[in-house]
Amino acid sequence: MTLTTRTRFLGFGSVTAAAALVLAGCASAPETEAGASGTAAGDFLPCAVSDLTGFKDGQFNELTYDGVAQAADELGVDTRTAESTSEDQYAGNISAMVNEDCSLIVTVGFALAAATRDSAAENPDIDYALIDSTVSDDDGTPVEVDNVKPVLFDTAQAAYLAGYLSAAASKTGVVGTYGGMPFPSVTVFMDGFVDGVAKFNEAHGASVKVVGWDKAAQDGLFVGNFDDQVQAKTLSEGLLDQNVDVIMPVAGSLFLASIEAMKDRGVDGAILGVNNDAYEAEPEGAPYYLTSVLKNLTTAASEVTTAAGAGDFDSTPYVGTLENDGVGIAPLHDWESRIDPSVIAELDQLKADIIAGTVVVESPSSPSQG
Repeated sequence: MTLTTRTRFLGFGSVTAAAALVLAGCASAPETEAGASGTAAGDFLPCAVSDLTGFKDGQFNELTYDGVAQAADELGVDTRTAESTSEDQYAGNISAMVNEDCSLIVTVGFALAAATRDSAAENPDIDYALIDSTVSDDDGTPVEVDNVKPVLFDTAQAAYLAGYLSAAASKTGVVGTYGGMPFPSVTVFMDGFVDGVAKFNEAHGASVKVVGWDKAAQDGLFVGNFDDQVQAKTLSEGLLDQNVDVIMPVAGSLFLASIEAMKDRGVDGAILGVNNDAYEAEPEGAPYYLTSVLKNLTTAASEVTTAAGAGDFDSTPYVGTLENDGVGIAPLHDWESRIDPSVIAELDQLKADIIAGTVVVESPSSPSQG
């Protein structure tokens, strides 16, 4: 576990060492991040706890923390963070933020859901925002907790568009996907992707096949974590062996392993990023990025933190959709010239139809919007 106290202005800035906080399993001192405006919102102190990949992962955790930091900067308050390096640190890291007198604790990811729930029950005067997960009991039954706000994303909607596009881009007629772990926040991408391919097949009389995910069985390929590039490359090679030429890895930065597999094989294929625009985050892979399925994590985290700082926290879930720009797909960048303009027009119409409710994208992992 790493506890940090940073001075930050809308990005990862200078690090200022603070007095050591001695906790079991902790290797370093807490870190405070001061807002630039200098106008504190009372005693409000927003804090964040990462999962295993930490707040400099260029992905899920960093995007979330950027939103917390942006809100803190606007409010003129400090932030504190705790970075996890193993699963057994989640509860301890959240407890560390409680001990720091945090007003709002933002926890990142499904893996922290149980620890967040338990801490919230023990600390009813502290607000919590749980990114990309609902709260459930030990049997998996969803529960509402007055001081926990789930921050959710209906990424099936955006992945539907990406699946449609992938089917259009494929030369082999076979596309594939794999996930990091079988969390609902992962499989929701895969469900939308499969249905988007099916929609393309229906619209064009095609027969593009999806490898790596069976929506009906809710079963498919998973790395087992979000940081094993070697295993991700092995899975990618297995997909390439099945003639796949477009891959959507729903596994953080493990898409880099898929690119490496394509390079090694000399495959003229494409990769879909997830969460943020991979073209901007990892530009060395530019020729391979068809698009990315976006979660606007930064905006969501900022909105939730700002509301809590203004005293407007509530436990009603935030749900990102195509309609509120909480999800979407990135520009096609280098691939735009390779895609028939009529397909791009079809994507625009599909997006409008999903927003209008004419096309309904369904997944057992999609968050309730009402």
